[in-house]
Amino acid sequence: MDFEKYQKESKKTAIYPERDRFAYLSLGLAGEAGEVAEKFKKIIRDKGNELDEEDSKEIAKELGDVLWYVSQISTELDLDLGRVAENNLEKLFSRQKRNKLKGKGDNR
Repeated sequence: MDFEKYQKESKKTAIYPERDRFAYLSLGLAGEAGEVAEKFKKIIRDKGNELDEEDSKEIAKELGDVLWYVSQISTELDLDLGRVAENNLEKLFSRQKRNKLKGKGDNR
C-alpha cells in the first residue's frame, strides 16, 4: 500500500476532539511508540533478547498504530505522508554523504 492511499483510508477511522487534536494525536503517538518499546523491553527481560515470530507480529501491530498517528498528524498539518517520507530519506542520505549520520543536532 502506498502512503497516499494509507493516509486517505486511515483518515476515515479518525475520531478525536477537533479542539485538542494536536495534543490528542501527539500523546497517542507517544503512547504507541511506548508500547513498541515496552514489547522490546519484555523481550530483553523475559526472553534474553530473542525475538520469535509471535513477537514480530505483535510489534508489527504496534508499529501500525504508530503509523496511524503519524498519518493523522500529517493530515491535520496538510502534509503529504509520502512527501514526509521522501524528505526524511533526502535528509538521511544528505547526512550520509556528508558523514553526519552520527552526531548531535537536528540540522547536521
